[in-house]
Amino acid sequence: MAEEASSHLTFISIVVLIFIVDFVHVSANPTSPALLLHSLSVPAMVLPLYHSAPNSRRHLQGSESVLNARMSLYDDLLRNGYYTTRLWIGTPPQMFALIVDTGSTVTYVPCSSCEQCGRHQDPKFDPESSNTYQPVKCNIDCSCDNDRVHCIYERQYAEMSTSSGVLGEDLISFGNRSDLKPQRAVFGCENVETGDLFSQPADGIMGLGRGDLSVVDQLVEKGVISDSFSLCYGGMDIGGGAMVLGGISAPSDMVFTQSNPGRSPYYNIDLKEIHVAGKQLPLNPSVFDGKHGTVLDSGTTYAYLPEAAFLAFKEAIMKELSSLKQIRGPDPNYNDICFSTDGSDVSQLSSNFPAVDMIFGNGKKFSLSPENYLFRHSKVHGAYCLGIFQNGKDPTTLLGGILVRNTLVTYDREHSKIGFWKTNCSELWERLHVSASPPPMPPAAEEKNSTAETQPTAAPTGSPYVLSGDLQIGHITFEMSLNISYSDLKPRITELGEFIAQELDVNTSQVNLMKFTSSGNHSFIKWSISPASSTDYISNTTAVGIISRLAEHRLQFPVMFGSYELIGWSVEPKAKRTWWKKSHLTVDAAVTEAELQPL
Repeated sequence: MAEEASSHLTFISIVVLIFIVDFVHVSANPTSPALLLHSLSVPAMVLPLYHSAPNSRRHLQGSESVLNARMSLYDDLLRNGYYTTRLWIGTPPQMFALIVDTGSTVTYVPCSSCEQCGRHQDPKFDPESSNTYQPVKCNIDCSCDNDRVHCIYERQYAEMSTSSGVLGEDLISFGNRSDLKPQRAVFGCENVETGDLFSQPADGIMGLGRGDLSVVDQLVEKGVISDSFSLCYGGMDIGGGAMVLGGISAPSDMVFTQSNPGRSPYYNIDLKEIHVAGKQLPLNPSVFDGKHGTVLDSGTTYAYLPEAAFLAFKEAIMKELSSLKQIRGPDPNYNDICFSTDGSDVSQLSSNFPAVDMIFGNGKKFSLSPENYLFRHSKVHGAYCLGIFQNGKDPTTLLGGILVRNTLVTYDREHSKIGFWKTNCSELWERLHVSASPPPMPPAAEEKNSTAETQPTAAPTGSPYVLSGDLQIGHITFEMSLNISYSDLKPRITELGEFIAQELDVNTSQVNLMKFTSSGNHSFIKWSISPASSTDYISNTTAVGIISRLAEHRLQFPVMFGSYELIGWSVEPKAKRTWWKKSHLTVDAAVTEAELQPL
């Protein structure tokens, strides 16, 4: 997997021993083929995940309402080549940062017994610490370990990294935004990982592809969600985003295209034409139907076109950008196509770069903004490079995460179609008019060892951190210390801010660094939480939720940031009032605002 923007790595996985075909994620020069392996010529083997009637596709639980799991996404697309989400496994729940991957099926995390696993964001999963964990016993429908006791999984990737381990079953929880209660699901408990999987910061993979081990398939099989999920990746300036497991009400102007599950084992779309600046590329539509067709893969960083399509696209782009100065790319090892502009404001990119349109078989058009085919030059201010490359001699069209920035993509598997809707993904819930979800329901009575008390939830009703009246908050500030040196933390300060945004359930743009100092091996940081861009104040309810998480030390960071201590916090009202002229309203019942001091 990629570690820097210039490495242009893709992440396309394939199943080796359990005969469920995935993509192979490769580390490759963007000018060389993004490797896609042929399907294995053996029938798929189905693991017995649940005891159910022969008619495995049950009706949804409940009559009218359809539940879904709404989850936040963390944007690491250009730094490491992927997006991650948080998933909690076990009782009490153990948290993991997992790569969101539509090209994989199995979800797996490092196991505490793993002696050949890298140092990732979070501690390894400990089955012994979970009251609800059960191993999947060896049976005729799975690959078994040497002692024929447990079912196992094995994955091998094109760049020769591997993952293998045992299959287990436990409660999986989806976080604060989800109205779906914790569910039992089968996942991989990893015992060996090599290559990029060993060195990546993310803990593991969340497989959203088609197959019996997929989280989506398992939830659909249980009848708790409809057969659909959606991803919304943040933009070039504002990262993050959102994911929904289950159905949503599609916006009226969402553009749909057919996705034929029999065409390939991957999520494909019916692409027929590409237009640059309103002009159709001179290509036969069949160019987009070679091998696996046109495939969407959330685990791929950039986009890769067949040779003929890429050359036509490159020629059209170069013609439109003839007035811009072409410069060398950020990495001399790659022949990137980059251009220098007068500024770096993403909102102004359309004044220099043309629109690109994708035309589907049904005649519908999906328009791409420049941020959907460009990435920022890491060494030259105001310069941008093409994020669309030639797929070597491979005739497959592979569309990765860059192509769907600030786009809600709905994978409607039930109706064999995929929808696209341009939007600001950092404000998705507001734009969809979705209200905040209630805390997840406890597990059903028949599920032993309920995680109702340990499932991550929003601030409880009756929180002691109460702001009187209908106070409109202008800013929330807080200070923290971390047991990590300034030099080690400085390169990751932006990353830490993104984690804070995710833990406080706010947009990344709302978290602002105010002060950053150090003393010895400790760093001291002051942050400000500002209102979302859609409003000019923070509501009382939202402020109480943020304060509760801060006061109760419920922020969970990757191990790379060490442990933290909260020093103090305060809130500032939106409007000045006579009795607030000289001070902020302090809501800390036990800890007062303090000057930063070494621990």
